[in-house]
Amino acid sequence: MLFAELTSTSRRIGATRARLEKIGLLSDLLRRLAPDEIDPAVAFLSGQLRQGRIGLGHAAARAAAGASAAPASTPVLTIAEVDETFSRIAGLSGPGSTGERQRALGGLLARATEEEKDILVRLVLGELRQGALEGIMGEALARAAQVPASEVRRALMLSGDLSAVARAVLTEGQSGTARFRLEMFRPLLPMLAQPSADVEDALGRLGEAAFEYKLDGARVQVHRAGDEVRVFTRGLNDVTAAVPELVEAVRTLPARSLILDGEVLAMRPDGAPHPFQTTMRRFGRRLDVETLRAELPITPFFFDLIHLDGADLFDAAEGERAAALSALAPGLTIPRLVTADPAAAEAFFDEALARGHEGVMAKDPASLYEAGSRGFSWLKVKPAHTLDLVVLAVEWGNGRREGWLSNIHLGARDETTGAFLMIGKTFKGMTDAMLAWQTQRFQELAVSTDGYTVQVRPEQVVEIAFNDVQVSPRYASGMALRLARVKRYRDDKTAAQADTIQTVRAILEGRRPKQRAPR
Repeated sequence: MLFAELTSTSRRIGATRARLEKIGLLSDLLRRLAPDEIDPAVAFLSGQLRQGRIGLGHAAARAAAGASAAPASTPVLTIAEVDETFSRIAGLSGPGSTGERQRALGGLLARATEEEKDILVRLVLGELRQGALEGIMGEALARAAQVPASEVRRALMLSGDLSAVARAVLTEGQSGTARFRLEMFRPLLPMLAQPSADVEDALGRLGEAAFEYKLDGARVQVHRAGDEVRVFTRGLNDVTAAVPELVEAVRTLPARSLILDGEVLAMRPDGAPHPFQTTMRRFGRRLDVETLRAELPITPFFFDLIHLDGADLFDAAEGERAAALSALAPGLTIPRLVTADPAAAEAFFDEALARGHEGVMAKDPASLYEAGSRGFSWLKVKPAHTLDLVVLAVEWGNGRREGWLSNIHLGARDETTGAFLMIGKTFKGMTDAMLAWQTQRFQELAVSTDGYTVQVRPEQVVEIAFNDVQVSPRYASGMALRLARVKRYRDDKTAAQADTIQTVRAILEGRRPKQRAPR
């Protein structure tokens, strides 16, 4: 299949908000794939490369795009050729390999049409977003192969491998889903939660709810069979060697086999949690495990039990699973309150915050464990942070946002130097009216452009809501906002009145920022 067919489908998916239309477009493409095209095509459609990171950053990818010749007028690239090129780039190493990667990407881009070129660069940079594609891929696969959607969802839940399920369903039909069963030491995708405005909103959706502290730790899934214990991350990576104290704790539990879902935290001497990035030091690439264990011990907090002694529990109600977990591991569970009383829930929320945690989870006690799903039976309630930041640059949109300036680069002022340091990007929270306004506004402030990113004078203030701050080597500030979204533009403020890097760093370090004047 020509790569152009995939890019055209990708563009059309990005241009529509209609879920059924997205499913139809995807299923039409999926059913026409040859068997050897399934893995790369599913990865591309998911906005990823099958090879993962291939050693090309923003600067190198943009340089390769700028150095390539004028776009091809006729599509010639195939899905297989594109995938093979990325495999070759990923395999380059040693002295001079960076230049070789850039030249190889440039050669690929030189054969691409304008639309293909745009998609290829976004794939390399991990910036291809097409609108809730993960959530609809299962339904599209089911339609393409004429298999019940429930069976595809179950296969995806038990496998955690979208490409493997796609390959089985598209080549074998319904019989292909039967091979996917719950297996010890093959991790499941974690169940996820939707945000909720506050505890009252959560109770309004769920009625009586099970509230638990929401921890900002490392999500872990622990499998045990006999004395063998293995620990997996949210991304399904095996990190058993990094957490020996967790392995030891699980071995003491009175069970022959089990699968637990939870989080681990590094705790301060006063019992408060360390920031997320501190906990994540236990999972670094180069580890002196015993030294780190002594310096930064971790504490497990489990909140779900998926399998126990031969019985799969993901079809049991959340309340039943919680009771079984409490009986199995009473000293290793997260604090929990089941209530329909808003005052009691609010007090529990305040207690979680006072102890240094992110907020609370609210769960439907009747809900099943839906691995990989982000449904409304689990809700997360956190206090939102807001900052007034300055727009440093903005990127032209694609898909539905083509022709509009969309993704904004966010900066905070350094009190010491007066410079604005970048702390992230966002395209979330923007209405069509806002997109139209900012397209005109930022062209008025433009100082330079490479045809994709427009650098602007640091004058426009924007109010940004976000969930947290994390360490990031990607930006000169060393920090990045998590889940940033636009609330409004602040024409009543000047750039000199925007929030500072020092305020952002205080949030990162868990300190209360200095009180500002009323806004």
